[in-house]
Order: sequence, then C-alpha cells, then structure tokens
Amino acid sequence: MTVFKRLLILGLVFFAASTVLIAQSRSSSSSQEMSVEQSYLQESVELLIIREQSRAESRDMKLVALEYIGDAISRGNRSEEIRAALEYLSMEGVLNQTRENGRLVNNYPDVRTKAATYLGLLGTPEAANTLIKMVSIDNEPMVLTEAIKSLGNIGINDNDVAANTISWTVNRFNNLNPDNLLALSAIEAFEKFATSGGGIRDTNAIQTLIRIAEGPYIRPVQDRAKEALMEMRKAAAQNQ
Repeated sequence: MTVFKRLLILGLVFFAASTVLIAQSRSSSSSQEMSVEQSYLQESVELLIIREQSRAESRDMKLVALEYIGDAISRGNRSEEIRAALEYLSMEGVLNQTRENGRLVNNYPDVRTKAATYLGLLGTPEAANTLIKMVSIDNEPMVLTEAIKSLGNIGINDNDVAANTISWTVNRFNNLNPDNLLALSAIEAFEKFATSGGGIRDTNAIQTLIRIAEGPYIRPVQDRAKEALMEMRKAAAQNQ
C-alpha cells in the first residue's frame, strides 16, 4: 500500500471518528458516559494514526509519528501501543530494513535517536528492555548516546544487564573509534545506576570507567570518569 493510500485511509478514519464525536457532543443525555466514549475514541484514532505513520516509508512521516507520540506521553499515555510504535521506530534501518537494488534506503539515525529519547520518557521496564536491545545492535554513536542516556534516566539495572550492555558497547568503540559523548553518557548512566536502589555490582562497568579515565578521551571526560569512580567507592564504603 502506498503512502498516499495509507494517508487517505487514515484521513477517512479520522473524519468518520470526528463526525461521531460531533454527533455525540450534541447529545444531551448521558453526558458523562459520552465524554468517556469520546475520549476512548479519540485515543483509539490517535493510536491508529501513530501506528500507521510509524510504519510508513517516508522519513518525514515517521518524524511526525514521533511528535504525536511525544504529545501522547506528555498527557500520560504509556500504553503498550505507544511502546510498540517506539520499538518499531527504534529499529528503523537496523532490524526493519528496506533495500532498493541492494542499497539500504531507510537508515534514519535521527528517527532512532528520537525514539530513544521518548523511550526514556516512557520509563517502563519494557521501554528499558527496548533500549538495551538498541544499545546492543545499533552502530550509530548519536543513537547509542541517546539510548544510554535514556537507560540511565529510567534507572533500571536488574542483574546488571543494562550496565553490562553499556560497558560492552563503550568498549566496542574504545579502541577503534572512541567517542567522547558516548563515553560521557555511559559515565552518567553508571552514576545513576549506582545511586538507585539496585546499584552496580558489575565489574565490567568499573573496568569501563577505568578505561575511559585512562583512555583516548578529552580531559573533562577522563576527569568525570575518575570522579564517578571516587563517588562509587565512597558509596560502597558507606554501605559496608
């Protein structure tokens, strides 16, 4: 189905839903019940549009879907449909690939980066799992940096899975293509994990901080890694 046909169908659906809402608003009976029905219908139409836009071929349409997702999250919508749309967008060009004559044509790092941001705002354990998957398989530093930031903001590090995944990813770049922003996002995520209820018990995270402190990074990033190690040591001593 072409993008035009999809948009036409969505437009018709939205028009039909709007007509129903107008008719309901004119009804004088069961006003509270109608209000609930209207809200449910509006949300259903919005989720339908988001789902279809996220799967459209156009990069611009995916970015519009992300804007709608941001609006929905700001209103408190943390539904499975929103998370599923974000997961799809977070894998655009990585797992969800479209090729023409063997050439990848849907590699949109900006889409995946924005999806990572909203997964962090979603803040659920399922969103954290999607971010861990992103950190494991993506190769774009800008995407990885945002995904690691979002993992830190969520703060879930059960069994040190998140910390271990971040360590592995930073070490991937450490020798061949060290990235200061990526390293900084890892430091901040480790600090947040360390101060959360679960804490950090993963030796890989400590080793990664040491490598950053001694590695080919700019001085401020090295200093932040050293500072994180000191704070984690103090926290460990206080908990003994």
